[in-house]
Amino acid sequence: MSDLDGDFGDIAGPRGFGDVGDLGGLERDLRAAVRGAVDLSVTARALHTMDASNYRRVPVAVVAPRDADDVTAALDVCRRRAVPVVARGAGTSIAGQATGTGVVLDFTRHMNRVVSLDPEARTAVVQPGVVLDDLRAAAAPHGLTFGPDPSTHSRCTLGGMIGNNSCGSHSVAWGTTADNVRSLTVVRSQGDTLRLGRGWDGAPTGLRALVEGDLALLRTGFPDLPRRISGYALDALLPERGADLARAFCGSEGTLGVVTEAAVRLVEAPRARALAVLGYADENAAAEAAVGLLPHGPLTVEGMAADLVRDTAQESALPKGGAWLFVETGGASPAEARARAETIVRAADVLDAVVVDDPARQRALWRVREDASGTATRMPDGSEAWPGWEDCAVPPARLGAYLRDFRALLAEHGLRGTPYGHFGDGCIHVRIDFDLLSTEGVARFRHFSEELADLVVAHGGSLSGEHGDGQARAELLPKMYGPALVALFAHVKDVWDPAGLLNPGMLVRPAPLDTGLRFAPLPREPVDVAFGYPHDGGDFSAAVRRCVGVAKCRTATASSPTGVMCPSFRATGEEEHSTRGRARLLHEMLAGEVVTDGWRSTEVRDALDLCLSCKGCRSDCPVGVDMATYKAEFLHHHYEGRRRPAAHYAMGWLPRWLRAVARTRTAPVVNALTRIGPLAALGKRLGGIAPERSIPAVAPQTLRQWWRGRPRRRGAPGARVVRVVLWPDTFTDHLSPSVGRAAVRVLEAAGLTVALPPRGVCCGLTYVSTGQLDRARAVLRATLDRLGPLLAAGAPVVVLEPSCAAALKTDLVELLGDDPRAHRLAASVRTFAQALEELAPDWRPPHIGRPVAGQTHCHQHAVLGDAAERRLRTKAGLEGELSGGCCGLAGNFGFERGHYEVSAACAEEQLLPSVRQAPGEAVVLADGYSCRTQLGQLAGVRGRHLAEVLAEALDAVEADLGCVQE
Repeated sequence: MSDLDGDFGDIAGPRGFGDVGDLGGLERDLRAAVRGAVDLSVTARALHTMDASNYRRVPVAVVAPRDADDVTAALDVCRRRAVPVVARGAGTSIAGQATGTGVVLDFTRHMNRVVSLDPEARTAVVQPGVVLDDLRAAAAPHGLTFGPDPSTHSRCTLGGMIGNNSCGSHSVAWGTTADNVRSLTVVRSQGDTLRLGRGWDGAPTGLRALVEGDLALLRTGFPDLPRRISGYALDALLPERGADLARAFCGSEGTLGVVTEAAVRLVEAPRARALAVLGYADENAAAEAAVGLLPHGPLTVEGMAADLVRDTAQESALPKGGAWLFVETGGASPAEARARAETIVRAADVLDAVVVDDPARQRALWRVREDASGTATRMPDGSEAWPGWEDCAVPPARLGAYLRDFRALLAEHGLRGTPYGHFGDGCIHVRIDFDLLSTEGVARFRHFSEELADLVVAHGGSLSGEHGDGQARAELLPKMYGPALVALFAHVKDVWDPAGLLNPGMLVRPAPLDTGLRFAPLPREPVDVAFGYPHDGGDFSAAVRRCVGVAKCRTATASSPTGVMCPSFRATGEEEHSTRGRARLLHEMLAGEVVTDGWRSTEVRDALDLCLSCKGCRSDCPVGVDMATYKAEFLHHHYEGRRRPAAHYAMGWLPRWLRAVARTRTAPVVNALTRIGPLAALGKRLGGIAPERSIPAVAPQTLRQWWRGRPRRRGAPGARVVRVVLWPDTFTDHLSPSVGRAAVRVLEAAGLTVALPPRGVCCGLTYVSTGQLDRARAVLRATLDRLGPLLAAGAPVVVLEPSCAAALKTDLVELLGDDPRAHRLAASVRTFAQALEELAPDWRPPHIGRPVAGQTHCHQHAVLGDAAERRLRTKAGLEGELSGGCCGLAGNFGFERGHYEVSAACAEEQLLPSVRQAPGEAVVLADGYSCRTQLGQLAGVRGRHLAEVLAEALDAVEADLGCVQE
C-alpha cells in the first residue's frame, strides 16, 4: 500500500492544474493501466522533488513505465484526471525541467535498452532511459561512438539529452544531440503516437500551417551560433532546411511529447587520441585563443581557470598558467594524434603546454575538467555557489569580450563565480555564490539574472547553450527572441499539447525564475547536531545542501579504477540507495513537507540502512558529500531515548565485549560455542547478525598480552631513537593480533622504537558507525585523557586498521572539535606505510618480487590516501594494482541481518573478481580486517596486511642468512 499521508504540495500549474482529486483513485487507475511500477510513497516523491537545479517541486506519483504502451496508458490516466506529467531520466538537468508537481515518468528503471545497433549504417535505436555510456559501450566494439558527451555521460540518459539538446565537450567536432538524431517516436498527451524525422510526415495537425504562416519571423528571429539551445528550434522546420521534425523536437524539454524511442547517428571514434593542455595567464587569454584553434580540426576546445583546481595532485599534472584549454585531437594512430596535438601547441601562443597520449593520464586530466560541475558549487573559501546561469553561449569570437563584461557584472552585484566550459563553442558554465536563502538575496538573484540576460543578448548569444531554459531562463526568453517569437512558441506548444499537460511551467508560460526555490522550506537556523561539520559552518542543512544533484554516485561502475562511490547504488540500482537519493531524503526531512516526522523518519532510516559508511562519497563526490557522517548523525537522533536494533549492541559495543573476553581469558570457550550450530544460530538471531555469516574467532592471545610477555628490544648504542606508538585497535588487538605482531617486527627492523599506549584507548569507530555518538564522544574523551603524555611528546601514532585511522583523522575532530588534543592526535596518525616512509626513509624492505591482488580499503582511499602504500609495495617488488570499490563487509554492515545479499554483491563487483583472476603466485593484500574477513568467508581466500607480508619476507631473509652462516 502507498503512503498517501502528508502534504502533496501545490500542484497548481500555469494552466490551472491543481485539483488532482481522489489520490487513491489516481493510484488505482494508474495501477490498473500501467504494468510498470506505480509509487505514491513518501520516499518516491521525496526522491524526485529536485533535479540538479535550484528548483523543487513535489510530485504526487512516480511511474516507471515498462514500454511505450505503459507511457500511453499513463498519459491517458493523467489526461482524464488533469494531472501534469514530467518525463525524467537521470535527473541531472540544471534549469529545473526534470521536476514536476504531477506524475513523474522515470525511464531509467525499465526503458533503458539499446534496442538495435547497425554498424554499417552507423545508427542505433535506443529507449529514452538508456545511459549514454551504455550506448557508447555498445558502439565501441565497432569503432563507433555517440558524439555528444556531457560531463554526466556516466549517468545521463538519451531521453534527457534529447529533451535538453545536450552537447558536451566534443560538440566542436560532432555537434549537439539534435545534430545526431535521425528519428523519434513520440507519444503526445492526447495519446497518439507520432514518428518524427525529416519532412512533415508525423507532424501534429496544425503545426505546418502555423510555421508556414510565420516564415519571415523564423528566418530572422534566431541568432546564428553553434550553441543556441534556448527556445523551440522552429527554424529547423524552414523549407530550405528540409522541415526536420526530429531536430525541431530536440530541446523541447518534455513540453511537447514524450519520447519512447530514438534512432540516433553514430560517428567513427578516432583509433587514438592525444590531449594538449595549454596554459594561459588567465581565462580571458584562454577564451580569446580558443577560436583560433578551431581551423586545426580539434575534437574539443575546453577551458577552465585555476580556481577550479582544488587538488594539489591535479594541479601538479597541469602546465603552468592561470587558466587552461583542453584540446583533444584524434588520429588513426597514437603518432598521428600526437602530431596533431603538437601542431596545435606550436600554433597556440601559450605560457606552457603539455601533450599527453597515455590514456590513463588523459582520463586523469579529463576528470579535472569533468569534476568542475561539482567543484564549482563551492567557492575556494567554502561558501556555496549555485546554478541558474550555468550555460550561456555567445559567438566564439566574442567569448573574451563577453567574459570581461560578465566579470564586471558580477563585481557590480557583489557576486563571485568561476567560469569554465566549452570555450571552442562560446559556451560558459558558471556557479555563482547567490544567496538563495534570504529575501534580499533572492531579489539580487532576479536583478542579476535580468541584467545578465541583457548582456548575453547584446553579445549575440543564447541564454542557454547546453542545459535548456526550464524555469531558470524561460521567463527571460522575450529578451532574446522578442514577444512575437515567444508567442509563436506558445502556439506551437498548444498544437502539440492542447491540454497543457506536459511539463507545465517550463519554457513557455513559465513560472517566475525566483519561485519554487529548493531552499525555501529549509530551516533558517542550524539544527542541533552532534558532529561539528567544520566545512559547513557547523550547519547540518548546509552539509546536506552540498548535494546539488550532479549524480556522480549514480553510475553502474566506479568512477575510476580505484573509485569507491556508491557501492550500494551499484548493487541495487535504486535511487534511494545512491548518495544523492539519501541526500534528497535528508533535505526533505529538514524541509518537513514531504517527510514529516523529522529524525524519527522511517523513510530516511530505510534509505540509510543500506549505506555501507564506506566514506567513498567523501572523496569521490565532486562536492564532498559525506554520507557516512550524515548516517551516523541521523541514527544518533533517530534512536535517541529509544531501544536500538540488536546489532547496535552486539557490534556497536564490540570493544566492550572483546575486552571482557580478554579480561576473563575466555576466548577458547567463546570460539567453541560459536562452532556449535544451534548456539551460533541463536546468538546470531539475538545479536541481529545475518544467519549467512560465520562469527569470527577471537584470538586466544591479544596483541597487548603478547606485548607484555615479549622480551624488550634494545636499540644499538648511540643510535638515534625514533619512537612510534602502535595503536592497538579493537580488530588488531582481539581478532587479528598477527597483524600487530608483524607490524612490530617490521617497524623495529626499520630502526624504530615501538611503544603501545595505555589500556582503554579506542577510536570509537563502532559507536560512530552505529550512531551512538554520545558514547563515542565519551570514549574519545577518555582516550584523550589517557594519551595526555604521549600527545604532549608528539609521538607519531601508527594505526594499522584503515577504518580506525580514518576515524581518528575525521570523526574524532568532528565530534570533539573544541578539544585541541583531538586535533593533535589526528595530526599524529600515520598509516603503516606512511610511518616507514616518513620516519625510516633510508630503510629498504626485502624484495619479494610477486604480483599482488586485493583491494585498497575504502576508508584508506577516501580519507588517508594510499600513495605511501603504493611506493612501499613498489620498493618491495610487489607488482600490480589493487582494485577499488568496497569489499561490502564494511565493519558491522555486512554482518547485520538483511545486508548479506548487498554485501556479497559489493564484493563481487571488484574485489572477488580481482582475486579470482590473479595468478597463483599473487599475494592477496587486504589491510582492513573487514576486507580480510570478506575474502575468507566469501572466497575462502586468506588476505594479508602489508605488514604481515613484509614480516614474513624479513623472516625468510634471516632464515636464508642463517643457512648461509651455517
